[in-house]
Amino acid sequence: QVQLAESGGGLVQAGDSLRLSCAASGSRFSNYAMGWFRQAPGKEREFVAGIRWSDGYTKYTDSVKGRFAISGGNAKTTVYLQMNSLKSEDTAIYYCALEGHPIAAESLPERSRYDYWGQGTQVTVSS
Repeated sequence: QVQLAESGGGLVQAGDSLRLSCAASGSRFSNYAMGWFRQAPGKEREFVAGIRWSDGYTKYTDSVKGRFAISGGNAKTTVYLQMNSLKSEDTAIYYCALEGHPIAAESLPERSRYDYWGQGTQVTVSS
């Protein structure tokens, strides 16, 4: 019932920046947290960054700390992922996810907690 639409992916050189966007739409849904996950070929989908709306708490996987930043709009229906100093290891399909129930900050990386997922946007970083 909730649709998530990602945009902003593309092909870039190592060291470049990209900003991904995710817009949530639907009828009468709750939104407690949103996150970004990514999946490279042959690998499991992994957590990248998440934000809990109640207090603005953010969490990042170690490999992107200091390079990526997650943020959202005032309406809490849009989330962004600013990606700087991109590396070839960042190449993956990036998915936006939405949690419709209260969530502990420590649980933000748990993909099973999210209720809705977007179709993904491809990010390719070349050397």
